[in-house]
Amino acid sequence: MNFQNILIEKQDKTSIITINRPDSLNALNGSTIKELSNALDLLENDADCRVIIITGSGQKSFVAGADIKEFSDFGQHEAEELARNGQNILFDKIENLKKPVIAAVNGFALGGGLELAMACHIRYASENAKLGLPEVTLGLIPGYGGTQRLPKLVGKGLANEIIFSAKMISAERAKEIKLVNEVFSIEELLPKTKELATIISRNSPQGITKAIAAVNASDNNGFELEIKSFGELFDMNDKKEGVSAFLEKRKPNF
Repeated sequence: MNFQNILIEKQDKTSIITINRPDSLNALNGSTIKELSNALDLLENDADCRVIIITGSGQKSFVAGADIKEFSDFGQHEAEELARNGQNILFDKIENLKKPVIAAVNGFALGGGLELAMACHIRYASENAKLGLPEVTLGLIPGYGGTQRLPKLVGKGLANEIIFSAKMISAERAKEIKLVNEVFSIEELLPKTKELATIISRNSPQGITKAIAAVNASDNNGFELEIKSFGELFDMNDKKEGVSAFLEKRKPNF
């Protein structure tokens, strides 16, 4: 499959998706969202891929936001469809993917860019990263899940402050409020993200898939799903190999 706006690189069991629109600071337009969605479908079904990293090209911007020119003339119905379609084919897809997705936030992550990072399961950021949701400066609100995911990560009070003020926050502040997991120099960001991906890739894919679903269900029926998934894993090959390896004092071969 040929892509115009993204690049895909495979290293061992890790696949790196780079949003490659440097002239627009990697802004998300409709075609880029579709390409990301298609790439995720490919990688989810690729047995050689166990972890996915999403980053932006260059050192200035992860994703600087949505491409405002595309929807500046929309009415209510078109705007609702834009938000619903984007959430369905990309943002919710990332969150519920069967494989872990790590955001390597290399610079600006604003609006849809921050929403993209928040949809990922783990977020690492560079020291020069600036994060924010500036939609209220346009008379809008976040439309790709930002009003829902941000409070879950940082709490309602801080989420309200970030959304209402539209101010950008630094990478260090983002780490303080648990919006990102770790902060590195721009040179270290991708190597450190790959390092984490390699560690994750050595663990049980079946277990991680179940863990993703259970963590995502924590706001609803998470305890029951955890119990059910725990039981289901006992009949799966990864559990049998993992327990056998532990008892035999060797590393598991998942």
